[in-house]
Amino acid sequence: MTTRKRKKSIAPFVIVVSIISAMLLGMLVYIIYSIYIDRNYPIKYEEYVEKYSAEYNVDKYLVYAVIKTESGFRRDAVSNVGARGLMQIMEDTFDWIKFKMDDDDTVYTDMYDPETNIKYGCWLLGYLYEEFGNVEAVAAAYHAGRGNVNEWLADRRYSLDGEHLDKIPIKDTEHYVRKITKAMDMYLRLYNKK
Repeated sequence: MTTRKRKKSIAPFVIVVSIISAMLLGMLVYIIYSIYIDRNYPIKYEEYVEKYSAEYNVDKYLVYAVIKTESGFRRDAVSNVGARGLMQIMEDTFDWIKFKMDDDDTVYTDMYDPETNIKYGCWLLGYLYEEFGNVEAVAAAYHAGRGNVNEWLADRRYSLDGEHLDKIPIKDTEHYVRKITKAMDMYLRLYNKK
């Protein structure tokens, strides 16, 4: 009889320990997942992204995807070809945007300023979206230039409908477009809770 009583008194203890262990494991998984998301798909510079993506009619998650892919959210990033800032704007691109925006006050070193860089980057994305109308072509143009994308869209080897890229002939650009679309998809899944 004592063994039976002992088994009955241990059973609730085992159930409680199992429940607590499951809860702790669930909390640990949630914490690790939150750290992964925050590290790999952060939302930073939100006030500027919100402001300029709305002003230039660009999906804010595309902006976050570009910043993540281009600089990893490092405001002082410089590429091996000299692109600067969060959205990695080249000097000739900066000069062109500055001219189009009729902005006499900004200089290229201002590309290290998050607000100015995001403003210029959003303007460019909005301009490219007006021209091309889809994220893949916009990302390709952001990476390889408008001229290349226009040539590819006009070439049936790369585009059957003249609007979407079926194939991208530059491997780096093809890889870049995949990274942008994957990052944008993740941002949409994680943060677009409509």
